[in-house]
Amino acid sequence: MARYIGPKSKIARKFKEPIFGPDKALEKKNYPPGQHGLSKKRGKQSEYAVQLTEKQKAKYTYGILERQFERMFHIAKKTPGATGIVLLQLCESRLDNVVYRLGIAPTRSGARQLVGHRHITVNGEVVNIASYILKEGDVVSVREKSKAHEAIVASVSGATNKYSWLDFDSKHMAGKFITRPERTQIPENIKEQLIVELYSK
Repeated sequence: MARYIGPKSKIARKFKEPIFGPDKALEKKNYPPGQHGLSKKRGKQSEYAVQLTEKQKAKYTYGILERQFERMFHIAKKTPGATGIVLLQLCESRLDNVVYRLGIAPTRSGARQLVGHRHITVNGEVVNIASYILKEGDVVSVREKSKAHEAIVASVSGATNKYSWLDFDSKHMAGKFITRPERTQIPENIKEQLIVELYSK
């Protein structure tokens, strides 16, 4: 399974946001990486550069590589509704993201690992594809044999049901994907319209 395995703090500093979760390096150095990171003489970014940066931010946030992200955009474009919002809804509907949102894993990369190692079921069946798109009513659970997994137990013990579009039962380590979230329910700081404009060129 292809995924980004490079330096995460550099990416967080590039976007000046904790893309991969709390980051001490970002707190200490809240400026872009490189020898010119503190320079105030950086030129104004072109429209294309701003749009490209927003797309990269979305890809790194959700852990999606270029080809897959572009494929999701084309699906969103054919789906009724605002393309940018539908794109984010598809990202939020991915199995790895939902495992993360439910609190079964503390990070999206951790959620991808749980899915890949066959610790997660959807409607009672093991699914090991992180990009699997959930449908309304699907039930995401920790596999019975994995409920004693130390990392899962630790994560679930501190989990809170923060999202109204998901329902989680920590006792049974199972959550329901009620519906795709509205844009206001998605907390990520992503300007999706810029991504639509980039792909529409």
